[in-house]
Amino acid sequence: MSRLSQLWRSSTEAVICITLLLFMIGTVNIFSASFVEAGQRMGDGYFYIKRHLLSFGIGIVAMAIISKIDYHRLNRFLFPLMLLTVGLLIAVHFIGIEVNGARRWINLGFQFQPSELAKLTALLITAGFLGPLIDRKRKITLLSLPFYIAALLGALVLKQPDMGTAVIIVGVSLMLYVIAGLPRQQLLLLVGGGIALFIYATFAAAYRAERIAAWINPWDYQLGIGYQTVQGLLAIGSGGFWGTGLGMGSSKFNYLPEAHTDFAFAVLCQEMGFIGALAVLCLMALLAYYGLRIALKAPDGLGKLLAIGGIVLVVGQAIINIAMVSGIFPVVGVPLPFISFGGTSLIINLTAIGVILNVGRQADNTVPQEPAAEPDTSRGTRLKLARHARNLNRVK
Repeated sequence: MSRLSQLWRSSTEAVICITLLLFMIGTVNIFSASFVEAGQRMGDGYFYIKRHLLSFGIGIVAMAIISKIDYHRLNRFLFPLMLLTVGLLIAVHFIGIEVNGARRWINLGFQFQPSELAKLTALLITAGFLGPLIDRKRKITLLSLPFYIAALLGALVLKQPDMGTAVIIVGVSLMLYVIAGLPRQQLLLLVGGGIALFIYATFAAAYRAERIAAWINPWDYQLGIGYQTVQGLLAIGSGGFWGTGLGMGSSKFNYLPEAHTDFAFAVLCQEMGFIGALAVLCLMALLAYYGLRIALKAPDGLGKLLAIGGIVLVVGQAIINIAMVSGIFPVVGVPLPFISFGGTSLIINLTAIGVILNVGRQADNTVPQEPAAEPDTSRGTRLKLARHARNLNRVK
């Protein structure tokens, strides 16, 4: 018991344990949600779970590597990473795989989604630029290179089209600007401009406007664009407190589209009930708590922003997805980290966890300097010094 309590007092070890617990819950849920579709489409009920486990293997290696490299050395890789990300996002428009009218994947021997890499790229570039400015107490301004890069990445992703991911890419970067100390005037301008841009982007495309209408009242659109939202709500409601049991949910039997990807949380609620949903919510909250503890212990501004950015990326997506599936947000196509199926998403999220662990381990290894000892001014010490001075005088 003492070992367990000691484990959870260590933020880095707690983050590892929480990540593994979320992965195990997600693995069970993905298999349960996907084996029907995998059997019908691929002729192999284990198709998706095998790809999920392969992605986990790649992701855990990436997490281990990134957690060991001194995060101050990451800056030297930022320019090549930016060029690679932009190149892949441009290439996806020409050689990308089209699914449901969107081009978001490239075949690299496996399906790779460049927009997921863009999330991590925006985080690393923004933190790498703002971190040293915080340490030097320099002025933070939104009109700087990382914001333009994040905006470029977001614009390329929006063209796929994928508005949800584009908002996350730009949002993570802007969040770091705010945390770094963006002036109030620029912050107010940012909020106003963001609202105006969101309204414009929403109604610039007819299908986005229809999604907003279906979000406000999905039951009026349940035979069309609101079908997925209605089926997700029915799945959540039918789970009750304890759930229908693993593998026993009916929604995945061709009722709920994307049951193993964007709407995996609905299947989890149906089969694991309120208890399962609460477990995921608590684990995400704990991940945010221990990640913020690591950020507060970070030895410099760069470490602080990297840790906070990693938490915003992982937990922020979780909040958006759960709110989307629950009908609080419109459907934006954002996966639930570690719970939804998605190979590239899993690899990138594990890499983000590796960045957080990197900061945590360096914070643990940074030994604070002991304050200088106060001179002993007690009466006994003064008498000893006086006798010593008299003896020296006699010798002279």
